[in-house]
Amino acid sequence: MTSSFKPHDTNTPGTEGQAQTKIQKERKHILFVGESVTLAHVVRPMALARTLPPEDYRVTLACDDRYLNLFDALPGDLRPLRTIPSRDFLENLAKGKAVYDKSTLRDYVRSDLELLESTQPDLVVGDFRISLGISARLCKVPYVTITNAYWSPYSQLAFPLPEHPITRVLGVGPSEWFFARLQPMIFARHAQPLNAIRREYGLPGLGDSLQKAYTDADLTLYADIPNFVPTTSLPANHQWLGPILWSPHTPRPDWWDRLPNDRPIVYVALGSSGDQRILPRILRGLASLPVTVIAATSGRALDHVPANTLTADFLPGIKAAARSSLMVCNGGSLSTQQALAAGVPILGIADNMDQHLNMICIERSGAGKRMRAGQVSPEGVNRLARRLLEDSGHAESARTWAGKMSEHDTGLCFNRQIRSLM
Repeated sequence: MTSSFKPHDTNTPGTEGQAQTKIQKERKHILFVGESVTLAHVVRPMALARTLPPEDYRVTLACDDRYLNLFDALPGDLRPLRTIPSRDFLENLAKGKAVYDKSTLRDYVRSDLELLESTQPDLVVGDFRISLGISARLCKVPYVTITNAYWSPYSQLAFPLPEHPITRVLGVGPSEWFFARLQPMIFARHAQPLNAIRREYGLPGLGDSLQKAYTDADLTLYADIPNFVPTTSLPANHQWLGPILWSPHTPRPDWWDRLPNDRPIVYVALGSSGDQRILPRILRGLASLPVTVIAATSGRALDHVPANTLTADFLPGIKAAARSSLMVCNGGSLSTQQALAAGVPILGIADNMDQHLNMICIERSGAGKRMRAGQVSPEGVNRLARRLLEDSGHAESARTWAGKMSEHDTGLCFNRQIRSLM
C-alpha cells in the first residue's frame, strides 16, 4: 500500500511554510535613519526601533558605524550610510557656519534615494537627517522625524547666543545684543543650502526658518517631556513623543561596587558633543568639595585625576545618574533626561545652540543651572555645583519632573503614532 503521507511543501497553499512567508510579507517595513554627527541622533532611532513588536514590523537601521560599538545588539538589519565627520559638524557649529553645504546635502539626497530604492520601506523614521525631507517625498514614502521641541517652529523660546569666537572679542553681553538682531538673517543663511537643493528637485523651499528646515516631515515627534518646552498650539502632525532613555552597553569599572556611601556622588559626563578639553577644569572645580566624583572620559587620557575622582571611558549613564546627587554634563537632552529620570539636579556646560536651548528649559524647570562652555573655570564650577548640592529646591524640582517622566510611556506613544500614520 502506498503511504498517503507527504513531506511539507512550502509552495503548497495552506502549509506552515507558506503561512510563515505570508506573515513575513504582511509585516510593515520601517527604515530608521540616524545622522551620526552626534551620538544622540543614533541612539534615538535605535531605541525607538527596539520598541516595535517584531511580529508586526521589520526593521532596518541606516547610519554611520562610528558609535555602534556602544550598543549590545542591533534591532534589525544594518545599512551603512555616510555622515559627515563629527569633527566637521562641531567645527561648523563653533564657527557659526551652516552645518551642511549644498554639495553635502546633494550627496546626502543621492545616498538617501539609493537607500530607499534598495530597502523599499513602508515608512522612514529619521533623526536630524534633514535630506530625508527631500528624498522621502520623492520616493513617496511617509516620513517621520525625531527632534526636540525647542527646535519647533511653534516653540516660544528665544534663541540664545551659542559659544562663538566673537564672544572672546566683544564679550558675551555685547555679542548677545548683536546676535539677537542678526539672528533672523543668520538662520536664513543656514536654511539656504537646504532650500536650494529642494528647488533642484522641484520641491518648494521652506522659507528662512531654520526651525522648519530641521523639523519638516509628514509627522514630527518631539523627544521631550510633554510641555517641558513652551510652545504655542501644535498642528496635528506635531506631537509629543516623550523622553528617550539610553545608556551605553559597557562593562562597569572595577570601582563601581566600592563607591563610598558617606558623601554625595557627582556624575560627570560630557558626551560625544561636549568639549572634552574642559573636563580637567571641571574636575579641579569639584576637587575641594566633600563629594565623590565619577567621570566618564569618552576615552580621553587625563594628566592628573583629583583624589576624590574615579574615572572610566564610559559609564552606564542611567545607573550612574541614579546613584548621584548631581550630574555635570554638556547640557544635551540625552544626558539631562537621564538625570531628570533619576530626580537629580543638573549643571549643564552648554556649548552649541542645541545644548543652550535644552539647558534654558532645564533652568525654567528649576532642576538645574547652565554655564557657558567658553566661561568654564574651576571656581565657577565649584560655586554652581555647591549651590546645586546645598539648595534642596533644585533636587525637589528634579524629582517632580522624574515623576512626570515615569508616567509617560515613550515606546507605547511611538507605536501608536506609527500605526496611526500607516
